Amino acid sequence: MLVTLVIVCEAGFWVLLALGLGLRYLARKPRLGAAVLCCEPLLELTLLAVSVADLKNGGEPGWAHGLAALYIGYTVGYGHYTVKWLDRHAAHRFGTGPKPPGTLYGRARTVHEGKLWLRTLAGAAVALALLQAAIGYVGGAADTSALQSWQAVALRILVIHGLIAATYAIWPRKAPAAAPGASAAADREPAERS
Repeated sequence: MLVTLVIVCEAGFWVLLALGLGLRYLARKPRLGAAVLCCEPLLELTLLAVSVADLKNGGEPGWAHGLAALYIGYTVGYGHYTVKWLDRHAAHRFGTGPKPPGTLYGRARTVHEGKLWLRTLAGAAVALALLQAAIGYVGGAADTSALQSWQAVALRILVIHGLIAATYAIWPRKAPAAAPGASAAADREPAERS
């Protein structure tokens, strides 16, 4: 049941996101769209409540509880960022928002990757705390090896993402070379608009 709820929460996240952005930009109801987007955390709170209730009612702590903790950690770290990113793109595509920035290079890309890693750190910290709370809650009476293995997964994700972010600091991504004649065309373009 818990795995099904994780899947429902994930699907619900995207449904609420699409509905909220659709209301904001297609139906031109920004307040209602914002209200729908603000309902997103209710999905994670529901998942947390059901996980706790399952453990409280004598449920065996298993991989589904670990998956739920990791999902909640991910949405804490990346949920708001994902909503803002998609909102900027929807505002540009369907509204009057400015064009979102393109691919970053050099130091800007290194800083961006570092910020993403900090989000991963926040998500991993939440997942680890939830898993440790579950381990403490069920105590020594139950087998908590599945929850401990999910803690190891959260730490591996954090280390792997940290290594990826570090590669951008060591080998910054360079901007592609401009095509021949592109600078001449770019120089002419403003003159033609005036």
